[in-house]
Amino acid sequence: MLRPVFIAALLALPSAAVAQNGNGQAPQRVRSVTLAKGQKCPPAASPDEVVVCQTLDEPYRIPRNLRNDGPIPAANQSWVNRAAADDQTGRVAGGLPDTCSPVGTGGQSGCAMQQNQQWAAEKRAQARANSSVP
Repeated sequence: MLRPVFIAALLALPSAAVAQNGNGQAPQRVRSVTLAKGQKCPPAASPDEVVVCQTLDEPYRIPRNLRNDGPIPAANQSWVNRAAADDQTGRVAGGLPDTCSPVGTGGQSGCAMQQNQQWAAEKRAQARANSSVP
């Protein structure tokens, strides 16, 4: 009983796909357009053309309020990132150059670099917060 319904659905499938275009033929051209904020999607130049539009302000499929922009937990990071974090921890503990450590001879040289990196990160976070406000 289920087999004739299944066969009828399979036979109707190709005719439904062809009937999607107004003249019964598949589109000959698909044009992808990237729009800036506030622009409208342009119309198709011919009846056998499909225009697909996307915006620059939302390139992601996940809505902004569902995205997690926080730090990634160590358990979810690759072993390369974990090894780099361990290496940096060892450099600071050993007082190697560019680590801003009170231990060792070259530890103090990285304090200015760390302050500059922190300042740049704060500016990026501030710019990101300002750009997300509509």
